[in-house]
Amino acid sequence: MSDDRQHGDPHAHGGGHPPHHTRLARLRHHLRHLFTPHSHDSADKVDAALESSARGMRALWVSLVVLGVTALAQAVVVVVSGSVALLGDTVHNAADALTAVPLGIAFVMGRRAANRRFTYGYGRAEDLAGVVIVLTIAASAAFAAWSSVERLLNPRDMSHIPVVACAAVVGFVGNEWVARYRIRVGREIGSAALVADGLHARTDGFTSLAVLIGAGGTTAGLPLADPVVGLLITAAILLVLKDAAREVLHRVMDAVDPALVDTAERALLDVAGVHAVGELRLRWIGHRLRAEVAVVVDGSLTVREAHGVAVDAEHALLHAVPKLTGATVHADPAPVAGERDPHLALAHHAPA
Repeated sequence: MSDDRQHGDPHAHGGGHPPHHTRLARLRHHLRHLFTPHSHDSADKVDAALESSARGMRALWVSLVVLGVTALAQAVVVVVSGSVALLGDTVHNAADALTAVPLGIAFVMGRRAANRRFTYGYGRAEDLAGVVIVLTIAASAAFAAWSSVERLLNPRDMSHIPVVACAAVVGFVGNEWVARYRIRVGREIGSAALVADGLHARTDGFTSLAVLIGAGGTTAGLPLADPVVGLLITAAILLVLKDAAREVLHRVMDAVDPALVDTAERALLDVAGVHAVGELRLRWIGHRLRAEVAVVVDGSLTVREAHGVAVDAEHALLHAVPKLTGATVHADPAPVAGERDPHLALAHHAPA
């Protein structure tokens, strides 16, 4: 959607025409798009976003099965051996597997069409799922800490130590596979929540290896090694919690990578007829980007001509910025001598 109001410019409805070199530049722009096969249709972008949600769902359910099997195998060993370090790792792996549920619900909700109440759609459900994931990680950290302290106060012997070591290796392999899969798919579809969940799984894998230290210490006659390693796993979970909370907070606060803003500005300034870029805002809605921008155009352009520049600017944004599914472009006339453009002034004084 493009907004091309002229704010009362006295020449907006006159017979002014863009300069000859501008018309030639716009002609070259249209010819290049004519012979370069790609689509700027926002409907096509939405279709791609829906397909990315489907890919995210597949990644979640596959990883849920893998982590579920891993956690089940470790749980059997916990019952047999009584290892508190392995218990903490098993609980964390199970919690990591269950984070697929809120994310899956969010992906399903995000595919619903926008309506008059939720005019931007339901993509924010993904951010809410991120909050649930953070709370789940916090709960698993608390449980691991409680189990470790309880074992320090009431030490018990660990049995079947070789089996515990094998279960720890199984935990590492399962988590690392899931981490690679989630991170790859998350980056391809633009889902920060899925990438963060993959990094979470990778950290779980290394904590599984830490269980080996506890098993080795017990073998060496250090019975307190197992609960101590359990506390170390709790510390590792807390580090993951910090990173995950930061990711979720950035999304809730509409933070974007500044490189995306730079990319959008360069694309807009390359559009024929755009003299300058004023306000430029990007925001994530789930794993889709939306943009709102004001561009400065020649004040002598007619409404139709300014609209054409705004449409070209919208197309340039959709083509240049990954994961962008929609943009609202407002065309402002260049100010006359001695007049300051309010949009440029606001952008210039905006805090970094």
